[in-house]
Amino acid sequence: MARLTQSYITGEGSGQLLYETIGTCFDRVVTQHPGNPALIVRHQGVRWSYQELKRQVDRLATGLLALGIKPGDRVGIWGPNSYEWVMTQFATAKIGAILVNVNPAYRLFELEFALNKVECKAIIAAEKFKSSEYLNMLSALAPELASCEPGYLRADKLPQLMTVIRMGDEKSPGMFNFEEVCSLGKEKHYTRLGELATKLGPDDAINIQFTSGTTGNPKGATLTHCNILNNGYEAGKGMGLTPDDRLCIPVPLYHCFGMVLGVLAAVTHGATIVFAAPVYDPLSTLEAVQAEKCTALHGVPTMFVTELDHPDFETFDLSTLRTGIIAGAPCPEELMRRIIGDMHMENVLIGYGQTEVSPINHMTLPEDSLENRTQTVGRPIPHIEVKIVDADNRVVPIGEQGEICTRGYSVMKGYWNDDEKTADTIVDGWLHSGDLGTMNEHGYVRITGRIKDMIIRGGENIYPREIEEFLFTHPKVSEAQVFGVADPKMGEEVCAWIQLKSGETATEDEIRDFCRGQIAHFKIPRYVRFVDEYPMTVTGKIRKIDMTAMMAEELRQGAA
Repeated sequence: MARLTQSYITGEGSGQLLYETIGTCFDRVVTQHPGNPALIVRHQGVRWSYQELKRQVDRLATGLLALGIKPGDRVGIWGPNSYEWVMTQFATAKIGAILVNVNPAYRLFELEFALNKVECKAIIAAEKFKSSEYLNMLSALAPELASCEPGYLRADKLPQLMTVIRMGDEKSPGMFNFEEVCSLGKEKHYTRLGELATKLGPDDAINIQFTSGTTGNPKGATLTHCNILNNGYEAGKGMGLTPDDRLCIPVPLYHCFGMVLGVLAAVTHGATIVFAAPVYDPLSTLEAVQAEKCTALHGVPTMFVTELDHPDFETFDLSTLRTGIIAGAPCPEELMRRIIGDMHMENVLIGYGQTEVSPINHMTLPEDSLENRTQTVGRPIPHIEVKIVDADNRVVPIGEQGEICTRGYSVMKGYWNDDEKTADTIVDGWLHSGDLGTMNEHGYVRITGRIKDMIIRGGENIYPREIEEFLFTHPKVSEAQVFGVADPKMGEEVCAWIQLKSGETATEDEIRDFCRGQIAHFKIPRYVRFVDEYPMTVTGKIRKIDMTAMMAEELRQGAA
């Protein structure tokens, strides 16, 4: 292996990229493996072969065409993991509609912004899950649903949204039922579906995923067929997936980890997708791996911790496991040893990236040393260029810290309807990650910090500015500063230091109650402190680094 002197490397890989649409790839795999198990959704009793999955996908695709959904229209999907989610992922791809992933944890404030930002024409939503009353929230934002005909919504707060499709067996005023839509397709719509297969292109936008914004509201990362299809394919190659493999996916579908590194990684290699539960549950995951004889398992580090620490862990036979991907947060060496030794995942991989690169640009491989599999995020994946640059955008020598940048097929088209933020992020074709790192002489990259003001809690990326802007809407709040504090279980937890308006008083619970129902549960501050002033630099800038240190000391003393 040649030794590098500058922090620039191209991922080594053989063969061509998949320059085709997701629909074309899917149909090709179905032709090759029609009887192979494609989708197992244990909590819904679904066990479909590739041939049956295609039949169900085409039913939904033609139903959407019958409703007037056209290439380029944005269609939201909102709910936990389900067979309907997977059907929607492939059905929208086959008709050229742009799938908009809505975080299942979103509440009213976030939902309204997301749907309006990308001008969703339709949304497919679950009825409810746990505390998330999806249909009730939609009705709260669009009370006009109570009196409109399905497909003819005209809502003041959601002016572009015309069609709401609800999952489940029941019907709701102003909404289509999911199965009802699947039965709408006629012969002409199947003919149209065949025509679209020849007209859609690999470089067409096909997916929008929201990434929280450092300067406020979420941004819609716009991804193409070529972006996510190849990223999934390369992830599958790294795991060595074949049609004999079964991949258990406990991570959420709304995120690239689930729908790209999970679903598309499996489908591009003819493997079987297994869902244990609507959202992650350690017991259900262990049960699924054993019962379905899964060979691969995904997760963020905290998921593997809760599986390994489950009181019944020793009773499960996980000997069929071989591989999988750990992503979302650094994996400690001791945890990696337990995953390899106790879960039999000798070929487990570490993946690193971000939504804007579809989502991974680095990956470790099974033959990498344990040190490189725990202390680094590996080398660039095939066909991807990576460089590390200084503040003047110059490539730094090996071993020096700088910002990690990516160029290649995986880089997003841009942020939806936001040329300014796109230009700030993609410079001369290079996507600037905001992450700091170093590269060694063999091309392995170590993450050393972040330029972006970001919290990573249990694999969820949280940008403080978004929470700060929401807290500003509280009538008693004059100023809010949000930052992360270390947590042994979640990696980081959210902390808010709040200055109240003159004469006002408030409690921690009052602030948290204000957040509930408006922002996702994982963004609600675990720690709230009321302060009279913030630590400042001599030039008047707030020093969050000092606040983080002060909070860490307070928590340390409290635990002593």
